[in-house]
Parts: sequence; structure tokens; C-alpha cells
Amino acid sequence: MISSLSRLALAAIVTLVPPLAQAQDAAAQLAAKPFTLVAPFPPGGPVDTLARMLADGLAAQYKQTAIVENKPGAAGNIGIDQVKRSQPTGHTLLVIPAGNLTINPTLMPNAGLNILGDFAPVSSLARASNVVAVNAAVPAKNIAELVAMAKGKPNSVSYATPGVGSQLHLAGELLGQQSGVDFLHVAYKGSGPGLNDVLGGTVPMIIGNLPALLPHIQSGKLRPLAVTDATRDPQLPQVPTLAEAGVPGIAVTSWYGVLAPKGTPPAVVEQLSRDFARILNQPANQARLQLQGLQTWLVPTSAFGDLIKKETATWAPIIRSRKIEAQ
Repeated sequence: MISSLSRLALAAIVTLVPPLAQAQDAAAQLAAKPFTLVAPFPPGGPVDTLARMLADGLAAQYKQTAIVENKPGAAGNIGIDQVKRSQPTGHTLLVIPAGNLTINPTLMPNAGLNILGDFAPVSSLARASNVVAVNAAVPAKNIAELVAMAKGKPNSVSYATPGVGSQLHLAGELLGQQSGVDFLHVAYKGSGPGLNDVLGGTVPMIIGNLPALLPHIQSGKLRPLAVTDATRDPQLPQVPTLAEAGVPGIAVTSWYGVLAPKGTPPAVVEQLSRDFARILNQPANQARLQLQGLQTWLVPTSAFGDLIKKETATWAPIIRSRKIEAQ
């Protein structure tokens, strides 16, 4: 006769078997075919770096070829469309930054972007801080002084970003909205030209990713006033958040994630999420991320979908109220 305690133990074992079997089955499915990781931007930069890390890790684990396809163009939509139309087996994956997922669907209403309708969120991967910085010759030493400058002469303080509708542009719009001033947005085609004009003094202010700005902050050419994240960045521990600097309600982080086509089996999605956590936490990859100014940031599956939904709802009213249109 089996005791009550034994029955409970047996029930616990039986309960564990299906998830274990599902995980083994998902791993077997993933090992059956080569992988393609689509990066909808040119080689170089965080998206490409992350895609290659994941490809190397998948190839080592599943003993299959894993390649990175760089598919730039149409604000990332060429690569997005390729993955959307691929077979939902977990072998074709999209590595992509936050803006394409949470901003572009509202910014480009005619592009037919339906992120959660067309994709299965797998996991976020990494994040990088954004920094509000000024040319060292600008007299403002903190956000309060910058806001005072802008209030004294509306639209006199301009800021550079990589383009209209970029996450950094919207962070500037949010900064102006929350501080009650109008900053003048100057859009560039990419981060490099804008950064050069700020370093040259043509534009006084920039909102940019920390990896791109950090060398110029360290050299003294740029003065960081605040990070846009909810917490301080470990590489700039002396620089306050916007909330600490007196402008609450802003927490804008540049992050990157992976999506699979809609219809990819949930067990396969969960297996990939675990795989990516293991790959990114390897010491060699941690060192590579640090060189890029990135921090590992793993939000798995359903929670990742909730994150995309939440941030999309944050940006949509700002885009509409400011009448921001893709250019």
C-alpha cells in the first residue's frame, strides 16, 4: 500500500515529466535544421554583435550551421518581413532593437506592422543606457540649468538624435514635456553625424546611447547631465537619473530582443529563451557585451510580450500628440 506521502512524491514526479519531455522534444526539433538570425541593420553595432553571439552559441549547442543575415532597409522592415514570412519552427529568428517593436508600428501606420500579431516574443537580450549630454563649452552643468536655459529662450536649445521617431528623439520629446520646455530637435541620418556636430559645437546637446558617447565623456569633450534610465549606469555612477535631476516620469532604455514567427511552438520558444540566457551569461560573451557598453537584460517570453505592449502604449500618445511622422 502506498502512503499518502509516497503518493504525493509520485504525483510530483509525474507532474514534472511533461515539461521535461517537452523540453527534450523542443531541443530535438531545434537540432534538426540550420539557423538563420536576421539582423535588419548593416554589420557592426549592437544588433549585429548580439546576433553573432547567439549564432555562435546555437551552432555550438545544436551542432548545426547558424548564420547571421544582415537585411538593412526600410527602417528595419525588410528584415522584419522576411522573418514574419518564414516557417515557424524556431530556426529563423529576428534580432532587433526596441524602437522597431514599440515605436515603428505607430510611427509607420501604413507599414502593416503588427508585432505581437505576427511574432512570438522569445526574450530580451541586453540593454544600454541613454545619456543627455552637452558640449563641454555649454554653460549648463546639470539638468536644472539646461531647463532654465531653454525656458529663458524657447527653442534655443537644440538636441541631436539619429532620426525622426527614433527612441532618442521621443526621449527628448518626453524630456521637454515633463520639464515644461521646448527643445529643438535636429534629426540626422544615423548617430555619427549628429555626434560630430555636437562635438564641433554646432548643436549644443545630444541624447545618445552610452556606448557611442562614453569615449567623448571620458575625454571631457561632452558633459553628461543625466541618464534616461530608472537607475544610474555603473559606467557613469556619478551621473544622476532624470528623476534624481528633478524630471520624473522618464525611464527610457535602449534594449534589444529576439522574436520568432507567430505559430512557433511554445516549448520551442521557451527552449530558445533558456538557450539565449545561457549563451549571454558565458564569461566570454559578458566581456564582449561590456566592450559594447551593453548589460545583459533577460526578460523571457510572456513577460517580454508584456514589455513590448507596455512600451508601445507609452510611445503611441507622444507620437500622435506631437504629430511625429516617419521621414
